[in-house]
Amino acid sequence: MTDKKTNGEDQTAPALPLFYKKPAPLDAKKHANLGLLENFGLGFTEGINAVPVNLIEFPQICHFYPIAFSPDANATPVAILGLRDNENLFLTSKNRWAEETYIPAYIRRYPFIFSEIPDSDQLTLCVDTDPAVVEEGGAQKFFEEDGKPSTLAQNALEFCKSYHAAAQQTVEFSQALAASDILVDRAAEITVEGDKKINFSGFRIIDEKKLAETDDKTFLEWREKGWLPFIYAHLFSGSQWQRLTQLLNKSMAH
Repeated sequence: MTDKKTNGEDQTAPALPLFYKKPAPLDAKKHANLGLLENFGLGFTEGINAVPVNLIEFPQICHFYPIAFSPDANATPVAILGLRDNENLFLTSKNRWAEETYIPAYIRRYPFIFSEIPDSDQLTLCVDTDPAVVEEGGAQKFFEEDGKPSTLAQNALEFCKSYHAAAQQTVEFSQALAASDILVDRAAEITVEGDKKINFSGFRIIDEKKLAETDDKTFLEWREKGWLPFIYAHLFSGSQWQRLTQLLNKSMAH
């Protein structure tokens, strides 16, 4: 299953994206009887303390998670899920997400993903063929008996299209922030149960002072692109560090 591409987003090589172990293009003949495991849940997010988020999600994300930016040149925006390595505070013991909490699109997209076809203007819909995710004769099949994509596969294609477009907008936004020099390295020291201190570092945020000092030309460009609400959503998300601390205290008390 393919779709025209714009600029490249996720690639299955050389480095695999977060969560994906064995992504492969969906093929009607090869995967005629393949489907998702019946009890496929969100267990694949266990041990992950940050996931990429897209720009258009910021207004939802900021109500539940701190938004930070990766320290590399891409300045990828991420939702912080945990305060310690290998910790997701939003995954329940039943491999479900915390109730009434927005689930980032990157997680909802899994196990599907687009990959680029070399020397082509197309994107191919892939699925992670990890046995922990799919099985022959799986309850939720990718193809009907006549070889046509199932409703599941069609919906996945549409979701990946939307995700890809949103990811392109996010890359432009992130690169502009990185180039403007308003992102600063931050470390958080959090006090939890028993007066223990946890140091969380390796992320960047927008410095409000530098934002206020941004030249008029740049600020107006950002306003014209519609980026200002997302910048402020990031700033507002800082209040969610306290929520993470509360969640960690709860998990440590059990």
